[in-house]
Amino acid sequence: MPGKVLTAMVIAAGLMAVAFVARVGISSGPPPPEVNLDVMIEDLRGVKIDLASYAGKPLVINLWATWCGPCRLETPQLVALAEKFGPRGVTIIGISVDDLPDAVRAFADEFKVTYPMLVGVGHEDFIRSLGYRDLLPFSVLVHADGTVAGQVTGLKTTADWERRIEALLH
Repeated sequence: MPGKVLTAMVIAAGLMAVAFVARVGISSGPPPPEVNLDVMIEDLRGVKIDLASYAGKPLVINLWATWCGPCRLETPQLVALAEKFGPRGVTIIGISVDDLPDAVRAFADEFKVTYPMLVGVGHEDFIRSLGYRDLLPFSVLVHADGTVAGQVTGLKTTADWERRIEALLH
């Protein structure tokens, strides 16, 4: 019986920590003033994608991992946001921070991801340049002129995401 109580307490503490990150977020590094998109990152098929091809467009760069529970909760939300705001010129780009192509591909298939999914392994310097400091999910919102509009750490409501993305369009 004491083992079950201890297990329940550990699970409850873990859920509270996830809820804290999801609700209020935890700050990451300071946002860079601009995002340097001068980097080539592989997609799910191993094709190198030039992020500079996204310059001049409002972007949401989402960092995630397949093992990240909050990332798994956030992904369907991002898929819906990509569908809603894509026709208005916003591009969401998912970059896995530590998964290999097969795992990223399986994740994208499972969640029916329609936005570009890239493999960040080997691009840690670029990922860190975004302000990422080992807390997931983590996103950077970038105006069309390349300036950073803000960072998002942890889960947010759809209304909060929509407000942030609308601001990118103005």
